[in-house]
Amino acid sequence: MIDIIQNYLAGILIIVGSGFALVASIGLLRLPEFYTRMHAASKAGTLGSGVMLIALAVYTGETTIATRALAGFVFFLLTAPISAHLLAKAAYAAGYPLWEGSVHDEMPQQSRDPDA
Repeated sequence: MIDIIQNYLAGILIIVGSGFALVASIGLLRLPEFYTRMHAASKAGTLGSGVMLIALAVYTGETTIATRALAGFVFFLLTAPISAHLLAKAAYAAGYPLWEGSVHDEMPQQSRDPDA
């Protein structure tokens, strides 16, 4: 009985993770500029892959594999948002333009000047 519950729970988590990965891929195709595309890929992609790693941990039932899967999930949560932030900051400093529909630029214009 427990195996059946584990299989169903893992299947549900795989579907949820795949949904987040689908949202991330649609965001990459549909969003208008680099910054918003990167946001979709980093947030939804991280959550999707993390939920799938949790599904792996639930499905196997072995402590060593579950520990590795959960460690991978924590690694994703710690590294993906930070790397996305640094990529966006580097793109902004390099002068990559914001979308013309952007409402507000919170970073001052002089931060784009590398000599300042």
